[in-house]
Amino acid sequence: MKVAVAVDGKIVSQHFGHCEGFEIFHIKDKKISNRIFLKNPGHRPGFLPKFLSEKAVDLVISGGMGSTAQMLFNQNGVEVITGARGNVDDVIDSFINGQLESTDEVCDKHEHSEECGK
Repeated sequence: MKVAVAVDGKIVSQHFGHCEGFEIFHIKDKKISNRIFLKNPGHRPGFLPKFLSEKAVDLVISGGMGSTAQMLFNQNGVEVITGARGNVDDVIDSFINGQLESTDEVCDKHEHSEECGK
């Protein structure tokens, strides 16, 4: 399984589209087999879901995410977990251990991260 976590530094980004980039984890048998960082190529409506789908991502984890991005991921067979907070390593460990649940957090404003993930 390939999991992309939207990050700002070592913290899960609270606004998917405006994150610094994505930590991409390859998970096999409940262990991380590989990890890479992809810089966010830029926020454009509809672009990031296609970009990550083309990278064969199975799941995206973020704090908040717009409804259009969530819909586009779902249309491409990519699962979404929103409402995640904290250190990326802690969040991915929670996911691997089956303890991370989506809050179905939806960002409906594009002003920036202060409004998202609350």
